[in-house]
Amino acid sequence: MAEIIQKDGTWAFDGEALRLTPGRDKNVSLLRRELGELVVPLGALAGVSFEQGRKSGRLRLRLRDGADPLTQATGGRLAEPNDPCQLTVESDRYGVAEYFADEVRNALLLDGVSPEPVTEYLLPGPPLPVSASAGDGTAGFDGERVRLEWNWKTEDAKSAGGPRTIPVADVVGVQWQPAAGLENGHLRFLVRGAPVTAPPKYDPNAVELWGFKKDPLMALVAAAVQARLPHPAAEADIRNGPPRLAKEPEPAESDHDALLRRLRELGDLHRDGILTAEEFALAKQAVLKRM
Repeated sequence: MAEIIQKDGTWAFDGEALRLTPGRDKNVSLLRRELGELVVPLGALAGVSFEQGRKSGRLRLRLRDGADPLTQATGGRLAEPNDPCQLTVESDRYGVAEYFADEVRNALLLDGVSPEPVTEYLLPGPPLPVSASAGDGTAGFDGERVRLEWNWKTEDAKSAGGPRTIPVADVVGVQWQPAAGLENGHLRFLVRGAPVTAPPKYDPNAVELWGFKKDPLMALVAAAVQARLPHPAAEADIRNGPPRLAKEPEPAESDHDALLRRLRELGDLHRDGILTAEEFALAKQAVLKRM
């Protein structure tokens, strides 16, 4: 098991999944603290990297496209302090961080995890119920309904209709945009039969965001709803026509046979120059340990 403990958080890897726990330091963001511990299966990863700096470094996980509803809902626009897949590493732990990254890389290589996009969410999304207050309103989601409530800063044209309750079955999309410069951000729910005709400031299906401290928490509401919508890959299949017939299931492969096959694949990768001699030796040793 590989583990790195920092003020920013603790990451642990048991060979099958990474457990990302936010730290208790005052500098840890509200979003990460509210999200809590995140379990990332190895199959959801596209890669891992460690970047050194003069005073601190950063461990980064790169998730496969379509694996995480939070990344899907935010379009990858979360600021670094709010990204649960990044960990600030103090300079005296650079060696531990390098070792941790190598262990994850070797596991990805050993298991032959593809970095290609996935067709279903591999992370569950934020725990329910979830609620956040920011900008001109409060957004909440209990797994079945989205509820929007307004505050004294809401425009009369939007608040006149009172609080909004939207069944998740009527939600066809989620938009989350952080404030940037002079441009306000928003959390908007695209509702079936309700075309978007007004900016978020006046849209009763949107909360306007102004760049304050609690704004990122709205991303958790967006992700919780996104996790319960059809996966984007499924939506693409519908647009592209009826699904093709599935292949007949292949006979199950024993663990021993699978490891032998993996050894052959590693040998081919080394022979073709894709793996260096050192990478091949490390991966081969990991396979032989499993046998």
